[in-house]
Amino acid sequence: MQNIIIRNISVVNEGSTTVQDVLIRNGRIEKIAPQISGVEGKEINGEGKHLLPGVIDDQVHFREPGLTEKATIQSEARAAVAGGTTSFMEMPNTKPAALTQELLEDKYNIAAKGSLANYSFFMGVANDNAEEVLKANAKKDRVCGIKIFMGSSTGNMLVDNYLTLEKIFSETELLIATHCEDEKIIRANMEKYKQEKGDRLSAADHPLIRNEEACFESSLVAIQFAQKHNSRLHILHISTEKELQLFSNMLPLAEKRITAEVCVHHLWFTADDYTKYGNLIKCNPAIKAPHHREALWQGMLDNKLDIIATDHAPHTWDEKQQTYLQAPSGVPLVQHSLLMMLEQVKAGRFTIEKMVEKMSHAPAICFRIKERGYIREGYHADCVIVDLNQSTTVTKENIYYKCGWSPFEGHTFPAAVTHTIVSGHLAYENGQFNENQPGQRLLFNA
Repeated sequence: MQNIIIRNISVVNEGSTTVQDVLIRNGRIEKIAPQISGVEGKEINGEGKHLLPGVIDDQVHFREPGLTEKATIQSEARAAVAGGTTSFMEMPNTKPAALTQELLEDKYNIAAKGSLANYSFFMGVANDNAEEVLKANAKKDRVCGIKIFMGSSTGNMLVDNYLTLEKIFSETELLIATHCEDEKIIRANMEKYKQEKGDRLSAADHPLIRNEEACFESSLVAIQFAQKHNSRLHILHISTEKELQLFSNMLPLAEKRITAEVCVHHLWFTADDYTKYGNLIKCNPAIKAPHHREALWQGMLDNKLDIIATDHAPHTWDEKQQTYLQAPSGVPLVQHSLLMMLEQVKAGRFTIEKMVEKMSHAPAICFRIKERGYIREGYHADCVIVDLNQSTTVTKENIYYKCGWSPFEGHTFPAAVTHTIVSGHLAYENGQFNENQPGQRLLFNA
């Protein structure tokens, strides 16, 4: 593995930005200094650019095995790397779902052969596999966590058995990540709007069916379980103002037992955008009214919401062209999440240092990832170079998702990802991939 020397670049790390040289050797950051000399290797001129820790996305759906017409681990990891995401944690609702230790390990084996990004996979929970899930306690340094769909049905992964929930929350040693929407409320709303509108139901009705109350009630139950058993609980994709009252900013993240995530699409879109995008932005939980977006921004800035992620969930274009009731929920986002947030930095919504905190540092802290998430000497070299003076227009030709579409097609972001370094390997440079070295399995401080 060749040395990489990045010269005269603005390093954004741990709340500050300083111009430095950075030396990467043997996959790790060896030296950060105002000037580094006497070293041979590939030199990158960083003048006028920023070096960020690679994005760690704690929630993606890469669809493999089983749904590879939508996406594969290889295709979506390439897209992630092109967008500055160097590590991902992938969800278990594939086909077959990762509900056994053997099926979980199968996904790790697939990634080891073809993922350009670093990777980890969640163990899935169903109503009847608690004993199998708890075997993951023995691998807690090698598995990011367990995933529970609490109250919202995803295939056979709806967990509504309180005995199962009680056992998992009381006995697991891993972080529990939850999707929180109350299925009973959703079904009642669906029947109501079907009766009112019939065939006239559209994507604009999605936030009325999967409403604020459905999210709040399910999140409250999860938190009550976690508080009862002192579990480590991470609630995914918070989408409502009301849920913010459930979370605290009184402790530093490393000391929190209950944490929360907000996704880029809930910070970007509102219910007003269904008119333009329709089913393309249909997702669960739903994108809701504008006041929710503003509350989410404030909750993230106030540290009630700890992590910014994507919930990247690709479907084929044809699937999304179906009627509202037939079209699946999910949006492909992992290639553009960093650019989305850099646009918000340039618009003055938050600082680049705060963005790095929420997209790189916080996932590393929350999930206790070993030696990643920061630009520190001795850490794995997961870095991304961005140019805030360039722009990136999204076109069909530069969308790397296997599904081949993005709601951002035609949009121009006022920034560009020029280089992505994964575990010391220059995996992406100015539109070109180098796939001769795969990413690494993430390890965790148990």
